[in-house]
Amino acid sequence: MSALIGGIEAGGTKFVLVTGTSPTDITARHVIQTRAPEETLAQAADWFAQQGAISALGIGSFGPVDLDPASSGWGHITNTPKPGWAQCDIAGYFGRRLGVPVGFDTDVNAAALAEATYGAGRTATSLVYITIGTGIGGGLVIDGKPVHGTAHPEMGHIFVRRSGPGDDWPGNCPHHGACLEGLSSGPAIIARWGASLSELPPGHEAHALVAGYLAQLCHNLFAMLAVEVIVLGGGVTKAPGLFGKIKELVGEIGASYLPGRERQSIVAPALGENSGVVGSLSLAHAALHQP
Repeated sequence: MSALIGGIEAGGTKFVLVTGTSPTDITARHVIQTRAPEETLAQAADWFAQQGAISALGIGSFGPVDLDPASSGWGHITNTPKPGWAQCDIAGYFGRRLGVPVGFDTDVNAAALAEATYGAGRTATSLVYITIGTGIGGGLVIDGKPVHGTAHPEMGHIFVRRSGPGDDWPGNCPHHGACLEGLSSGPAIIARWGASLSELPPGHEAHALVAGYLAQLCHNLFAMLAVEVIVLGGGVTKAPGLFGKIKELVGEIGASYLPGRERQSIVAPALGENSGVVGSLSLAHAALHQP
């Protein structure tokens, strides 16, 4: 019988908890609200204890996080603006409480790993997963491994060109103002126009502006990384017509120049809402089988 493993998609709004016998065989699921760390982590650990003994746990967490295995801060959420969560030792807490090995990465890296292995990128060698919701984050997987570098990518904090006169809103990122996240995240759209992109009428300027910002991101990823698949997820991407407009603008921006463009695609998550939890179970599976 396969060992039972656990996974956490740890978001700033909610924690999605799952168990499974493999990354794609989910046996139980539970959602809790993200409150203070002490309450949230204890509630999650209690739920796992009720499911029977798990052999490993994987956590895909909101960040920024420390992913350096040689660092004393590995497994910590670091300088997040979410009140109370800065320097939270999330991986260490569950490792001690549950007594199991813990795999740890960002939520978007976990989702990227899931889509690369089981979803939209399973026939490709490179994939970027972007979530556009409360924030904007991205994870890159090449040859089945998430790319970390000195820490982890922060794709939502690049800067994009503005469209011209009148497009001078200062953005709402507390760190960078008008970075991509400060212009195109769900809270940024509401702060600028008073409603979500899905609630604004089809002819509203927000649709073209947001599509333009996100198309620049996709073009830049294709140009810099020559990545094969870009997966766009998150609540903002559910706005009617947004996907088509992004693809159209990426074609215009690229001007048929990039080599290999015919092999590059922009798609929705093939795993739907399960990308994050399948990714967290993948981290648990890897932790369980580490030498």
